Amino acid sequence: MSQTNKNLRIAVYPGSFDPVTMGHMDIIQRAARQFDVLIVAVLNNSSKNPLFTMEERKELLQQATKDLPNVEVDSFNDLLVNYMVQKKAHVIVKGVRSVTDFEYEMQMASINHKLNSEVETIFMMTNPKYSYLSSSVVKEIARFQGEVVDLVLPEVEEALRQKFTSNR
Repeated sequence: MSQTNKNLRIAVYPGSFDPVTMGHMDIIQRAARQFDVLIVAVLNNSSKNPLFTMEERKELLQQATKDLPNVEVDSFNDLLVNYMVQKKAHVIVKGVRSVTDFEYEMQMASINHKLNSEVETIFMMTNPKYSYLSSSVVKEIARFQGEVVDLVLPEVEEALRQKFTSNR
């Protein structure tokens, strides 16, 4: 990304993306239309035990976003607001599926704003056809060889199949 234009509208879409789902892709595609640069930032959530390594998640996201020229895939292990400063980004993009998601994300947005008042959070409502979808649900279905073809991209489906075949 060239930093020659200081007026670039840079946003960060953070998440664990373990794995990336069609719900995530919906938010990525829509947010990419709103900003000059959208950084999809993979983080390690200390409260979760990821199936995929950080590098595997980044690789799956890079494959999934290869046709979106203004989307970058990165990772971080710091406070999100610190990462935002490092990337010269001012907007956090969060997908919201439900009232429960909104309550949690509102709390996080408030904390982030307290830590850095220049950072704004925008909420994008998930497409209703993905409102039930989560990475946890996808992993549970895949663990028992259920059909995930409409829930994830083909490369993610294959990666899930490989993970659960090798774990048997």
